[in-house]
Amino acid sequence: MGRIARIDLTKREVKVQELTEELVKLYIGGRGWGAKLLWDEVPRGVDPLSPQNKVVVATGPLTGVYFPSTGKTTLCSKSPLTGSYGDSNVGGRFGVELKQAGFDALIIEGVSDKPVYILVDDGRVSIEKADHLWSMGSIEVEEELKKELKDRYASCLTIGPAGENLVHFACVTSDYGRQAGRTGIGAVLGSKRVKAIVARGFRDIPIFNVDALLQVAQKAFRYCFNSEAQKMWIKQGTMQLILWSNENSALPTRNMSEAVYEGAHKISGDVMESEVKVGNHGCFCCAMPCGQITKVRRGRFAGVFVEGPEYETAAMIGSNCALNGIDEVVKLNRLCDELGLDTISTGSVVAFAIECRRKGLLKGVEADYGDVDGVIKLIEDIAYKRGVGKLLAQGTKKVAEQLGGEALKIAMQVKGLEISAYESRAAPAMALAYGTCDIGAHHNRAWAITYDIKVGRSLYTPDKAKWVVYLQHVRSLFDMLTCCRLPWVELSLPLELYEELYRAVTGMDYKLEDLLKAAERVYNLTRCLWLREYPHMDRSWDYPPPRWFEEPLPSGPFKGVKLDKQEYTKLLLEYYRVRGWDELGRPTRKKLEELELGFVVSELKRLGVDLK
Repeated sequence: MGRIARIDLTKREVKVQELTEELVKLYIGGRGWGAKLLWDEVPRGVDPLSPQNKVVVATGPLTGVYFPSTGKTTLCSKSPLTGSYGDSNVGGRFGVELKQAGFDALIIEGVSDKPVYILVDDGRVSIEKADHLWSMGSIEVEEELKKELKDRYASCLTIGPAGENLVHFACVTSDYGRQAGRTGIGAVLGSKRVKAIVARGFRDIPIFNVDALLQVAQKAFRYCFNSEAQKMWIKQGTMQLILWSNENSALPTRNMSEAVYEGAHKISGDVMESEVKVGNHGCFCCAMPCGQITKVRRGRFAGVFVEGPEYETAAMIGSNCALNGIDEVVKLNRLCDELGLDTISTGSVVAFAIECRRKGLLKGVEADYGDVDGVIKLIEDIAYKRGVGKLLAQGTKKVAEQLGGEALKIAMQVKGLEISAYESRAAPAMALAYGTCDIGAHHNRAWAITYDIKVGRSLYTPDKAKWVVYLQHVRSLFDMLTCCRLPWVELSLPLELYEELYRAVTGMDYKLEDLLKAAERVYNLTRCLWLREYPHMDRSWDYPPPRWFEEPLPSGPFKGVKLDKQEYTKLLLEYYRVRGWDELGRPTRKKLEELELGFVVSELKRLGVDLK
């Protein structure tokens, strides 16, 4: 079945346990395992930064197998940003090394009295001293660990100073330039004094039917290599979306007060490719290496290099903060990576702070839109909790709640997680996807804006609710399997190939509908995790920020458009109907029993959540 290493930092002991049949058959892997383990082992009311919280580092059945883009790893924990279920995934090859070392997942619990790193070394797990690594940047510490271990091919998960200082949106970095960016899991590791996790292994990953695997893999690789879209993804990666978003009134600008940026051409994929790109980097077994390696060639930031930027980074710390060029984006990308900060939340928090300063709502902020030096200083102050940075390190929602008034209307977050980089006043399906995402407002659960564009930006039709539910299941499935969704999203690699692949790897005769049912099971379980933590949670939690309902877009092709709250509510109720939830957004008993989640009912009832 596979093995889990349980690492108790308080007792400084490691126990190895077998994966249960329940985890394998009902929850598949990745975030499925994480959600179930958090339900079982992290009770309601646990402070996310306390020793009682846990971090699950999980692979999935497809991690590390010969097939396009199988290098993902998922991290799950209770989020310091939202106070409830959080997860984030990262590319590279950490999960591959972990499986080759003989483990499918790690459970990290307790707290160390001194800085440590966890070494997973070909079947053996140990807790090592890391006093000398504390205070190093995320990339620097990886270099140091590889030197000490005399192994360039070991794979690392690391945190930076932001994680050490418990910034609520601290990220986890892997393989120099990949991040598990969202929900603040870097802060959870920092609270446990875990500076890094290193994995290396030399064991074969068990495959049920190698011949069947090779057959489906060859079909998939052939499909990817024959795709015209693949070539553009190698050239510009996600950065090609900057101009696309700008043209579609979706590019976050000045704290999402606007959706069209006059300087978009200065931070676009085209200018990235022509002025700063020096190479590509792909994750394990990638057929469309979208990672862009960039280096500033001239000017005050000459010599700064980074793996990136991605679209989300360029949008959130670029246009959202009104920066003036690709050199500045590369500089801030590198700064956030070294400090160990999620660039999405960081860009949102900085832009929010600037708008609050401009409106007289917040003192101590010296930065302004377009002021790269001021933004650099503010980011550093956040990472080290200096001055106003100590307040901002809590994230947009908590800051807005303390400021009150207008700050609550311009805080661009849902459930505590800052909205990622698609302004959605003119995209009802995307707004619904943000409102109902089970970690807060993140696009990776349902990138629905393309459906808005396809069927009509102004429409609030029932099919949009149905499409969001479908995307949330398919895209969640990728985080359970655990592999990259881009070959499916961008190259239209048929989902049926993943059904074939799953059968070849595991020997389990699951159809695609069985796998999607497992994804639905996990999505309902994460909803119940939210209800357990917040029994008063109701429909109001599933709305995007007031700004999108109250302020029309000031410019661009959709000038004057804003979300219609009455129509959004109808769309949300239709979403609940499709899911089998009640009008408050709670799963019904019938739905939970259907999904073999009946065990949550009594726990929720004890808390006053009486499900229909």
